[in-house]
Amino acid sequence: MELGISSFGDVTPDGLIGKASNGYQRMQQLLEEIKLADQTGLDVFALGEHHRPDFVVSSPEVILAAAASVTKTIRLSSSVTVLSSADPVRTFQNFASLDLISAGRAEIMAGRGSFIESFPLFGYELNDYDELFTEKLDLLVKINQQERVSWQGHHRAGIDNLGIYPRPYQPSIPIWLAVGGTPASAVRAGQMNLPMTVAMLGGTPDRFVPLVDLFRQSAAKAGHDVSQLPLAMNSHFYVADDSQQASDEFFPTYQTMMNRIGRERGWPPLNREQFEYMRQYGPLLVGSPQEIIGKIVHFHDLFQNTRYLAQLISGPQLPHANVLRAIELFGTKIAPAVREQVANKQEVSTSK
Repeated sequence: MELGISSFGDVTPDGLIGKASNGYQRMQQLLEEIKLADQTGLDVFALGEHHRPDFVVSSPEVILAAAASVTKTIRLSSSVTVLSSADPVRTFQNFASLDLISAGRAEIMAGRGSFIESFPLFGYELNDYDELFTEKLDLLVKINQQERVSWQGHHRAGIDNLGIYPRPYQPSIPIWLAVGGTPASAVRAGQMNLPMTVAMLGGTPDRFVPLVDLFRQSAAKAGHDVSQLPLAMNSHFYVADDSQQASDEFFPTYQTMMNRIGRERGWPPLNREQFEYMRQYGPLLVGSPQEIIGKIVHFHDLFQNTRYLAQLISGPQLPHANVLRAIELFGTKIAPAVREQVANKQEVSTSK
């Protein structure tokens, strides 16, 4: 099983027209995090696109291209590319360029996004939310499959037998579909034979099992080989040397972020008791290496996923040295143990 990290590049807003020192520092930290993830043997690092003052990543492919020059083997993905408000041609060109720079390590994780700020920013109507995504995903997949494209849609100018360049170093760029809890999205991924990433942000992990089943059933019904279809599970993550340390270090940052977003969405404030409940029973992975190993293996038992993405959250209350330590523990202690335990279970299952 592949193990990796995703990040939105949380940042304290500078509130300035220029001279964004916080943004500069956070960008350097991101590159340091990706480099360390590569050095510790993790499989993938993914960056999420946002257009807000509290996240520094608006162009994942630009940052990933910089990371490509200081890494060797780690795969470099968006998490997500907000395809509804992006141009599929430019998206493909940017990631194909990243693929050439990185010698074939680029991936695209396409999604509709958890925030809506990109729609007014780029001149799109929220009323077209679903239709925009469906149409642009169709074009992106088509570009990925063939050099010259003819295509017609409603929200973008048509293409009449035009070449899309550059072409990637890989035969094609892996395109993942990111979903929350929407059944229609899981059906779409399965029908299109696209790898799916599920964001587990609330409830208990087992409530996502029907969504994963729907994904695989839709793929099988469409005639695809389900055994060859990748699946990733994603959840918030922090690890320290012992469980109490992890909880104490991470809670202030997690509470600040969740309550900031919660005020926008009408969520009740998060308290420590709820946090601890999510740690014990929910998809929140915060604890010692052994606790994290157990939960990731449990996820695999539930979903038979081929990848787990740990979403890191940063903030001024959490020193960057602690974040780097979490990455180090993930790569050197957690990942090898998870891979071994999953491989052993699969060997036992195959021999029966």
